[in-house]
Amino acid sequence: MSLSSPIYAEIIDFIAAGTTPQSVAAFLPSPESQQKLAALLEREKVGTLTPEEKAEIDHFLELEHILRMAKARARQIVSCGE
Repeated sequence: MSLSSPIYAEIIDFIAAGTTPQSVAAFLPSPESQQKLAALLEREKVGTLTPEEKAEIDHFLELEHILRMAKARARQIVSCGE
């Protein structure tokens, strides 16, 4: 997955704009990125992915894991501040 990939661009823009625990907890990829991922996952099931598309899915899953950890931490921070 290159830095020009839409999901990378969304995450880079999100971080660059500055974040708060609330915005991290609420972050979701755009509907377009979600649709692209769903299409790639469907193609993965039937075995029609290119190596580049497989790499894109793998990178997305790594990013998703990092975002899930960040969201969990953000929710802890928000709940301690209430």
